[in-house]
Amino acid sequence: MSLSVQEFRQQFSDKLMTTFGKKVEKATPFEAFQTVGLILRELLNRKWQDTKGTYRSNSQKQVYYFSMEFLLGRLMITNLLNSGLLETCKQGLEELGFNLEEVLGQEQDPGLGNGDLGRLAACFLDSLASLELPGHGCGIRYKYGLFQQKIVDGNQVELPDYWLKNEYVWETKRLDQTVEVHFGGEIETVEESGRLTFKHHHYEKVLAVPYDIPVSGYQNHTVNTLRLWSAESTTNDFHFYSIDRKDYYHYLDYKRSVEQISEFLYPDDSSYEGRLLRLKQQYFLVSAGLQCILREFKNSYPSVDLLPEKIAIQINDTHPSLVIPELMRLLLDQEQLSWEKAWELTTRTVAYTNHTTMSEALETWPVDMVKTLLPRIYMIIHEINERFCRHLWLAHPTLRDEIKHMAIISYGQIHMAHLAIVGSYSVNGVAKLHTDILKNSVMKPFYTVFPEKFNNKTNGITHRRWLLMANPPLASLITEAIGETWVREPKQLITLLKYAGDAAFQEKIAGVKQANKTALAKYIQERTGIRVDDRSIFDVHIKRLHGYKRQLLNVFHILHLYEMIRDNPNMDMVPRTFIFGAKAAPGYHFAKKVIKLITTTAAKIAADPIVREKIRVVFLENYNVSLAEQIIPATDVSEQISTASKEASGTGNMKFMLNGAITIGTLDGANVEIREMVGPDNIFTFGLTAEDVLAYQLSRMYRSRDVYNGDQRIRRVMDQLVNGSLSNDDVEFKDIYYTLLSNNDEYFVLKDFDSYVEAQDLLEQAYRQPTEWLKKSITNIAHSGKFSSDRTISEYASEIWDIHPVTISSTTQSR
Repeated sequence: MSLSVQEFRQQFSDKLMTTFGKKVEKATPFEAFQTVGLILRELLNRKWQDTKGTYRSNSQKQVYYFSMEFLLGRLMITNLLNSGLLETCKQGLEELGFNLEEVLGQEQDPGLGNGDLGRLAACFLDSLASLELPGHGCGIRYKYGLFQQKIVDGNQVELPDYWLKNEYVWETKRLDQTVEVHFGGEIETVEESGRLTFKHHHYEKVLAVPYDIPVSGYQNHTVNTLRLWSAESTTNDFHFYSIDRKDYYHYLDYKRSVEQISEFLYPDDSSYEGRLLRLKQQYFLVSAGLQCILREFKNSYPSVDLLPEKIAIQINDTHPSLVIPELMRLLLDQEQLSWEKAWELTTRTVAYTNHTTMSEALETWPVDMVKTLLPRIYMIIHEINERFCRHLWLAHPTLRDEIKHMAIISYGQIHMAHLAIVGSYSVNGVAKLHTDILKNSVMKPFYTVFPEKFNNKTNGITHRRWLLMANPPLASLITEAIGETWVREPKQLITLLKYAGDAAFQEKIAGVKQANKTALAKYIQERTGIRVDDRSIFDVHIKRLHGYKRQLLNVFHILHLYEMIRDNPNMDMVPRTFIFGAKAAPGYHFAKKVIKLITTTAAKIAADPIVREKIRVVFLENYNVSLAEQIIPATDVSEQISTASKEASGTGNMKFMLNGAITIGTLDGANVEIREMVGPDNIFTFGLTAEDVLAYQLSRMYRSRDVYNGDQRIRRVMDQLVNGSLSNDDVEFKDIYYTLLSNNDEYFVLKDFDSYVEAQDLLEQAYRQPTEWLKKSITNIAHSGKFSSDRTISEYASEIWDIHPVTISSTTQSR
């Protein structure tokens, strides 16, 4: 479907009147946004039906991507661009008296994710549709996002992120496809016709109601589905006219407990109740999703024996690992298959992506919790564990001493990563280094048993959002230089290399970057009141706040610079603006203290007339996708400084690279592959390697206090945490101080400090040579096509899922 500007204006006026009862001149920007959304949704709905119909009629194998997070960002501009209506809409709105940017700004970021895990899932959905691959997402429709972050007196304060306060224009409620999910109760084992059957009694019944969001492909007719499940209570078993008030209050308690399941993204798990709610969420997602998939499958195919040939299920990290026992439950109890047959189908259908090497992030659940909340699921997990351990004992006698470490159930805990590995046919890491660590260290015994399962799929990002939409001037400049093929084939960006040393092209690149920096500086002043120098180096560190991501190392370098400037006010340095954006988990005390340290440092520098001429620190609150889209195009320096071996991949590094920023980072995650692509002269690396970190952890030879005592710069920075020079309260930052010294600096912040400072000095010297800096920038852009999610998804499709592109023939007619 294509629309002329005149047709768009007419449709807009008609839709506005029928929806809001208003003429154009009386409409608010929000009503304009909703009206454009309704026009687009009507177009997408037709393509959506075409896509579903084609998949059904062609019996296409489809993949379902289960994830607890889908960090979508705003969808209006995506859908306009993908539908080829962006310029039409812009011109039409302008002629009607509206500003496109103001209209787009009315869209709320969906609170469906938090960090790289959720953004990766969103990029993957984009690439699936754009590559015309039959793949869908399955998640939870959280009413509240992680939280709205406010900085009050320098501290993070969490406010509810009720992103659904207005109708979400992109979703469609599918009440007719509601399923039931059951919790608690007891299992009765009965022999019927020579077969054991399992009957579930006295369970809590929860309704899972699906809301579907269309996922459009780039300028094609494919529209896949992101299905989000909402937990709702049932009134079937409650008599509203009962005179027993106990019944009424019992129902209210039940209703509230049900609503909590899809209320918050990542409820605080520092209490038993919080952990129980997380487990409920995970089972709710997988049970609802699998019931729906199996129901649709049975409507299309004569036998469940075809399941692996027609369905692939990818679990994004350990959160959806209950897919495995739940699929077994459905095949055993509902389809009446034997254990052996159900296990064969399950282990040929489910694939697992691992996102961490950190043991504390590999989920475990107490046996008693699972047994009480999910009694039948526990029975199945127990049986899987028994059979797996027996297999290890008989088939791998050299690993008998390892069984207690490999068991799915051990020491009163259920190990979800072990369950995911044993119950899937593919286990992939998300960067070459990460996968090597899984195979050779963290999951080495499993790799010994299942070497054929392990593979690597380095993460990627959708270049359409993170360049074409986030940075239109740069995208236009690239198209002007090399043509527009790169939009569909991002690997073609490599042809930019021939312009890396071209003075005229460098000047244009510099102009785009400067315009973006000026725009961001204006945004910062409007949002925070802080005036920053748009000619300074914009040094950016935006990501989830965690100890291993080492925002603390960055702050220590800033405090070191502060002391150097105070010692020598005339020191020659390029002015630098340090920009942070990050949320700390509400219960993560250390991370919240790091935010306080950042904001305190920012205030200290702002109050010093000498230092603030050379450095500024800005913490932008409530970091999200839309804010990232503002910051990344303006960035000069990308901080990717995680402790080596701890960051599985990272995707922020790829977004910055795509927009011409230069990385300063450790040899961790995808940084290693970025360095291999761009060459050591076009990235600034420092610090311990993954091998060094693992060796220190094994030998326990690292002593952080020795580093503190041996480096005057570190001692000077560290002492500020407890001597009152940063805060009137000299205990404000004592927890950071003692974490590094008394707890021996788990993430090697002090160990890497000297190397980091040296790399920062080299980076500044490089920035002083504009021609060479711009050459580095263009080289990074040219090599960034390697890190497109199109490439990643193509590898998943051919090497794991065995799905193939399907061209959708549109029946859409212009109206």
